[in-house]
Amino acid sequence: MDYMDKYDELRKIITEEVEIDGKKYKLEEEFERFFVKGNRTAGTRVRKIMQMLRRTSESIRNDVQSYKQTL
Repeated sequence: MDYMDKYDELRKIITEEVEIDGKKYKLEEEFERFFVKGNRTAGTRVRKIMQMLRRTSESIRNDVQSYKQTL
């Protein structure tokens, strides 16, 4: 996977809809549902989206570390 593909994937998770259990959700909307409206189920979706971010970020971090070692 190209580095720009990973960047785009990270950006997509933050700004666009992501699929969770066959339905599409936006992180911003789920934040509002949880923190403003108090929807507890939205909190679970926020955590799932944040986990996606974590995995993607960790992959990018490992790639940066590997590339750095080749310099």
